[in-house]
Amino acid sequence: MKLMNRYRIWQAAVDAGLITLAWWAAFQLRFEQMIPRFYQGYLELEIFATVVGIKLAVLVAFGLYNHWWRYVSLRDIWAVVRACAFGALVAALVILLWDPYVVRLPRGVFLIDGILAIALVGGARVLARTLVERPLSGRLGRAAGTRVLIVGAGDAGALIIKEMQRNRSLRYRPVGLVDDDPRKQNLRLHGVRVLGTTDELGSILESVRPAEVIIAIPSAAGDTRQRIVNACRDSGVPVKTLPTVNELISGDLELARQLREVQVEDVLGREPVRLDLPSIASYIGGETVLVTGAGGSIGSELCRQIASLQPERVILVDHAENNLFEIDRELVEERRFAAVVPVLADVKNRAKLQEIFADYRPAVVFHAAAYKHVPLIEANPLEAVRNNVVATKRMVEVTEAHGVKAFVLVSTDKAVDARNVLGQSKALCEWLVSAAADGNSTTRFLSVRFGNVLASSGSVIPLFRRQIARGGPVTVTHPEMARYFMTIPEAAQLIIQAGAIGSGGDVFVLDMGAPMKIVDLAHNMIRLSGLEPETDVAIEFIGPRPGEKLEENLWGEGETPAPTTHPKIFRCLAAPVEPAWLAQELVDLERLVEAGETVEVVAHLGGLLSAPRGPTAEARETLSEHR
Repeated sequence: MKLMNRYRIWQAAVDAGLITLAWWAAFQLRFEQMIPRFYQGYLELEIFATVVGIKLAVLVAFGLYNHWWRYVSLRDIWAVVRACAFGALVAALVILLWDPYVVRLPRGVFLIDGILAIALVGGARVLARTLVERPLSGRLGRAAGTRVLIVGAGDAGALIIKEMQRNRSLRYRPVGLVDDDPRKQNLRLHGVRVLGTTDELGSILESVRPAEVIIAIPSAAGDTRQRIVNACRDSGVPVKTLPTVNELISGDLELARQLREVQVEDVLGREPVRLDLPSIASYIGGETVLVTGAGGSIGSELCRQIASLQPERVILVDHAENNLFEIDRELVEERRFAAVVPVLADVKNRAKLQEIFADYRPAVVFHAAAYKHVPLIEANPLEAVRNNVVATKRMVEVTEAHGVKAFVLVSTDKAVDARNVLGQSKALCEWLVSAAADGNSTTRFLSVRFGNVLASSGSVIPLFRRQIARGGPVTVTHPEMARYFMTIPEAAQLIIQAGAIGSGGDVFVLDMGAPMKIVDLAHNMIRLSGLEPETDVAIEFIGPRPGEKLEENLWGEGETPAPTTHPKIFRCLAAPVEPAWLAQELVDLERLVEAGETVEVVAHLGGLLSAPRGPTAEARETLSEHR
């Protein structure tokens, strides 16, 4: 490592002058400007050069010239203290051993010299940073920059104020802080005063009149963000936010450059799920991972997060050419993860699956490929069962044959109390995966069940955005229609996390808080667009679509939640599925699909899901009635 950057020579020159000044001032202070004649030799050029040379060498050795003065931190100041103290000690020892007459020199000179050197060398660095930051925070900068009020006087708030003060190109000027911590009221953070709490935000906005509000609380719950957004909207003040914890990279970043508009994902009203990286890396790191549906909204996010866990390679399997091309390009060109293999394939094709598994031998499989648009599936039940159930059956069979370590199925809350073909097909997939785990000591078969994913393909978010952009109306099915919501990164994290904690045959469910009404989601999106529901953008109720329920459930009848090692993930305890019985029923179902018997497939599927999970007399009687 280079101890001295050639661009820092001017810093060493300044320090040399300060060290010289400290040595001279130490004599003046010790002898009160009346230096005895026999001590004046210590102020000659030879001694000055010796002291300066020794101390500069120590400063270089301590790495003081590898940092910019404009970014000096408390850690850097402590490095200055250690370096100057050590330099003063070395200089004193050299002079004591070099000159036999030095015994008459008072030791206080060396002590005062060390203290002055620390003050001058450290002070120069603090002064440099102060001068750099002063223009935007002092009198000269008071008329410049956009006036912003920052909500959050924590670490993120402190970082963003520092960035605004030292980076002139941002043109932001913080005029106040808002924080709910009573200990912080009326205190100053980098010269910016805490003006009150979020409950007082409306009156604070009236008195301060900022041009913009910034939410600097990455861990804030959605209802807190919603309350802040509502107060700002009522006052007509635009609001931006820092990325959430899931988006931030830890460290002292230029946070002000990451400001973005508040999105509907930010106001979900619950704490996002945190990922347990150590446990994940233990089963993904260094392994070949295969993802089906890799180009979809969930599959592509899975691939992004898996790539960050250092797998040996990721096999991207998708039937849609454009989607597969996009995620492959993103991983390789944008994320610099080259260990990917894009495979254009249909997971219903058993021969192709055999070829893929034989060639690449994946250790972990995430099965995200599925049809999921409820009305479309209701109109095309044969293809839905073929793509969701038959394809999953073949994936499980190939996985078992090749000794894969872990298989994770992506399921949905629509599988609970299923009343449409989508939910019934995914519930049957859960049964299939649970049955595969029975007696299998090689592969851990798991399922993950969660609610609606915001901004995924099929989500109402893109539809609402398009409708708002063209001025409305925003179409909502029913005033009481409610769903559980989560973000795409959360969904991917849950899927990966389940693979780390599952033992086989488990169905995992995320604690998703309270469901949100779709009409409330529409109101939030309209307001986040700077408009007013019903006044600027109308809301039209169009009635539930085929197969839709007013509310979804996370737990079915006979299912009990059990805790796991993750506080927000629960294991679903339910009666086991009898594998031999289910295998025969799936053979019958696949035969009906191949024969194109639409009515019989729908009846068989509904009867199968309404029966107990085993070959009891009651189950067979129920099935025979539906057939």
